[in-house]
Amino acid sequence: MYPDLQHHLSARRHVSLRRLQAPGPDSETLHAIAEAAAHAPDHGRLHPWRFILVPPHQRAGLGAAFVDALVVRDPACGDEARAAAHAKAFHAPCLVVAILVDDPAANVPREEKLVSLGCAIQNMLVAAQARCFASGLASGAGMQASALRRLLALGAHEQAICFIGFGSADAVAPARPRPGPEHYFSSL
Repeated sequence: MYPDLQHHLSARRHVSLRRLQAPGPDSETLHAIAEAAAHAPDHGRLHPWRFILVPPHQRAGLGAAFVDALVVRDPACGDEARAAAHAKAFHAPCLVVAILVDDPAANVPREEKLVSLGCAIQNMLVAAQARCFASGLASGAGMQASALRRLLALGAHEQAICFIGFGSADAVAPARPRPGPEHYFSSL
């Protein structure tokens, strides 16, 4: 095992997107983080995922999509809830959306495509950690909202799975107890 890899895997912590602060990765660093995704397992070489950067000048549109999704779920929501939904678009200095590309013509089960996407995301999280950036994931009921689908220009066989935030953390959470392999790894 490469000591540096083990260190980065052990040091990585989820940081809530609302707690991520500037600076986030610059474009060159973000490119390197995104490049790490390409090394995920990919049965059939389908490349069943893609990522969409939400730059600062598009955050208001994302906030409007969040508000629209909230209103569809809860038409009676008040101004405070709408403002909170809109504000979520401005969390994290660097915000990326993970998209599953689930083309039914491909003879690979959806579950394998999701595993590939999950591995691509993990590669990006570890690559960010190796470059001293914190990261976190966020999802929720609004991921399938028609307003978000329109904003992201998703195709018929695409699904927004989660948001990935990159930035700096003002404090790092202490390591939480993790189970040893004897708790989750067995043999027949």
